[in-house]
Amino acid sequence: MPANPRDLPVWTLATTALRAGQPAALLCVVRSEGSSPGRQGFKMVVTADAVAGSIGGGIMEHKWVELARQRLRDGDYAPLLRPQIHRREAPANRSGMMCAGEQEVLLWPLTFRDLPAVAAIETALQTLDGGAWEVSETDSLQLIKEAPAEFYAYQPGTAWHYREQLGFRDQLTIVGGGHVSLALSRLASQLEFAITVLDDRADLPTLDANSYAHRCQRVVSYDTLAVPSGPNQYVVVMTVGYRTDAVALRQLLGQQYAYLGVMGSATKVVELRRVLAEEGFSAADLARLRGPIGVPINSRTPEEIAVSVAAELIAARNAR
Repeated sequence: MPANPRDLPVWTLATTALRAGQPAALLCVVRSEGSSPGRQGFKMVVTADAVAGSIGGGIMEHKWVELARQRLRDGDYAPLLRPQIHRREAPANRSGMMCAGEQEVLLWPLTFRDLPAVAAIETALQTLDGGAWEVSETDSLQLIKEAPAEFYAYQPGTAWHYREQLGFRDQLTIVGGGHVSLALSRLASQLEFAITVLDDRADLPTLDANSYAHRCQRVVSYDTLAVPSGPNQYVVVMTVGYRTDAVALRQLLGQQYAYLGVMGSATKVVELRRVLAEEGFSAADLARLRGPIGVPINSRTPEEIAVSVAAELIAARNAR
């Protein structure tokens, strides 16, 4: 089965605890900068005897877990929003870590009144229905059916407000459903990508065997290929050969993607660039095309190639 979003176990624990009449606490990183171990959107749920998720690990996370449990034991259900500075010389709010970044953590106690929203969030993550959840200084936790434009949105200050889309932020489209596509789907399913695989071949065993992608689709022709553009869209072209790669790239070049790459030998990619340049594609468009894709690890098997491509996808994502 395709992988679920990383946050699903967090909300599942919250739902389970509240249905059993046990209070829980949501910990969420609402802001991060610099070399912070917990990035914006990292979250966990804490109960008296269980945890799910993470806000960055280490001594900082341990302290927050203990604080959450102490407040639950004391019956203190007031939200807490506190910065964490990862520098020893910080005059206040030191986290106990020294990685030089900062993050702001929200502790939001969950009670039975939150169960409808928490259960709805869990269901939306299970079904990938989209939407968002939000919480604020003046309002309760709630599910929003319509996803906002930004994946994360935080307004600091006395009237603070935090909103976060549900599901996967990053979308990976693999054009081509062969052996490397199958191996890359398997690996990318563990890396927080929503995965779509497209191929124009009928009765392709590796496409039929791909249980890791969230969507596998046969297209009539790559001539009509349409992949949404945007800052969270990653596209890898690995069709059956040079000709179909070129057909696909004609539909993709000029679009704005976080990553656009084509698999193949250096000789093949040079020829692709030459032909596409002669057809009128600009130097800027061709400069944004990565190829041959993958970090240089002398990969040979489909699994090794998938590792090299996945590493390049991670590097592109984390460089933003």
